[in-house]
Amino acid sequence: FRCVCNFTDPKPDWSSAMQCMVAVEVEIRGGSHNLEQFLKGADVDSKQYADTIRALRWRRLTLGAAQVPALLLVALLRALGYSRLKELTFEDLEVTGPMPPPPLEATGPALSTLSLRNVSWATGGAWLGELQQWLKPGLRVLNIAQAHSLAFACAQLPTFQALTSLDLSDNPGLGERGLIAALCPHKFPALQGLALRNAGMETLSSVCAALAAASVQPHRLDLSHNSLRATAPGATSCAWAQRTELSQLVV
Repeated sequence: FRCVCNFTDPKPDWSSAMQCMVAVEVEIRGGSHNLEQFLKGADVDSKQYADTIRALRWRRLTLGAAQVPALLLVALLRALGYSRLKELTFEDLEVTGPMPPPPLEATGPALSTLSLRNVSWATGGAWLGELQQWLKPGLRVLNIAQAHSLAFACAQLPTFQALTSLDLSDNPGLGERGLIAALCPHKFPALQGLALRNAGMETLSSVCAALAAASVQPHRLDLSHNSLRATAPGATSCAWAQRTELSQLVV
């Protein structure tokens, strides 16, 4: 079943979140509180709770509406590494402070889906690469909306070997130039579906050029809810789309 906790009180009873221990889908919202008070538990070795975490039935977890120190976020990911969690969503979060150095081997959860909406990071464009290094390989779906930075540090971004679906919708300031910065070349080799709804795209030809520059050739491309202009005569055509199996184009 689904369990929702929304800690909007000025002095919330955080222990009430324990009622969600037996749920399959869990949503916890922090009422815009700063969670720095929980940093003292970030250094606790999560191995001592491994059996308890493994027993959780959690499959989908949403965390939102809070200021979260990066050290605390990483501690949570380490603990979730013992869980059976498959879908993780961050919404309306402010991640403060630098991320700690990455582990020699990923210790976080083996997610199939990661979704982020209106999440800010103190580390700027390096955030995706730093976050990915804490997740076990195998992520298949990545959704990023209302992002504060999509200009990723490509040199530090590991390859998303298994990622088949990327959704950058609801980033109206992205545009084709931003798309080029977000789609780091050769980092998404298995990508099949790309959604760019309400993402500031202007012409199909410029989108095609951006995808070609990133060596991204999706089978499904969603450009709905953009004010697309007609392609100018002589503009670059979608040559890659003609050579590949672009089975679905939504405009």
